Amino acid sequence: MKKIILIALTGLFISCNSTSYEVTGEIKGIADGTKVFLEKQDPKTGVVAIDTVKVLKGKFTFEGESKEPEIHLIQVENTQGKIPFVLENGNITVVINKDSITKAKLSGTYNNDELNVYNTGMMKIQKKMMAFQNANMAVMQAASQKQDTVTMNKLRKEYSKFQEEFSEGNYKYIEKSPKSFISVLLIQAMFGEMEPKFDKIKKYYDALDSSVKETKPGKEIKTNLDKINTVAVGQKAPEFSAKNPEGKMVSLKESLGKVTIIDFWASWCAPCRKENPNVVALYNEFHAKGLNIIGVSLDRAGEEAKWKEAIAKDQLTWTQVSNLKFWEEPIAIQYSVKSIPALFVLDASGKIVAKDLRGAELKAKIAELLAK
Repeated sequence: MKKIILIALTGLFISCNSTSYEVTGEIKGIADGTKVFLEKQDPKTGVVAIDTVKVLKGKFTFEGESKEPEIHLIQVENTQGKIPFVLENGNITVVINKDSITKAKLSGTYNNDELNVYNTGMMKIQKKMMAFQNANMAVMQAASQKQDTVTMNKLRKEYSKFQEEFSEGNYKYIEKSPKSFISVLLIQAMFGEMEPKFDKIKKYYDALDSSVKETKPGKEIKTNLDKINTVAVGQKAPEFSAKNPEGKMVSLKESLGKVTIIDFWASWCAPCRKENPNVVALYNEFHAKGLNIIGVSLDRAGEEAKWKEAIAKDQLTWTQVSNLKFWEEPIAIQYSVKSIPALFVLDASGKIVAKDLRGAELKAKIAELLAK
């Protein structure tokens, strides 16, 4: 009896520590010989096929090895839509309806079971969002034509409630699923929000199981959090240099005043341009008392003229620099800037004392620092 139990446990141990994957797909109504593509997202070239098999008697199989969980896609030849799933070692089953690709059922491994759980929960919210859009599309179009901002703002506010519900659904899933690869992807996506909640990101990351922290996106989250810590309030502002509109290299160090603002903006950024008059007024009031500003533009390569034109038109008389690399601007990356306008306030020693203040709050902070 003991021998039989030992054999069973050994078999279980081997199956749970599989070093290869087998993705078995079932799809009815598709002709034999139809190609099925296993695809992945390449950061440089977009979606690329990494394997191709053919349907035989309504089935297909992909086999290989996966170093770690990663999102892949299944594309059936001449069929609309792709099926996202987690490619990981183990036996994965995909049951596909050729007339409704997005409703494919995944099973067989932990993370694909979790993906089903997540999708089922989010689909309920998505259906409500789609129903709202369909019910109010004509009303929104009519309001837009009439420039009826009251109606438009009302509909946007109602729709934003669904977006908030979606975000809350993500947060609840992350809290309940610290071992899930889906949680890692959701946390990583939080960096792309208009106003990333870094404290929340760190809290969720810290609570993750060590196994998912070691995945590629898990390591990227850690790297991003480390970068953010280097530009946290209380830290010395990282040094940088870039060319000004005249082509001269200018450093942060030589631009420091008693108080210094690093202002990330761009000529194409409407909120930045709208905020510029307030920054001009602040500079005019406090520059003589020790306030310096260095503007860092995220303008695009080849659009230097637009950058210079915006500086002149908005009367930005303080130091301006840019590498003209859009969102690949090295200084923005160095300061973990994900959206603009973004602003850092430094004291006389170059230490960051505040971030992203605006209006009266910013003015009060500048006055307080200059009075010391």
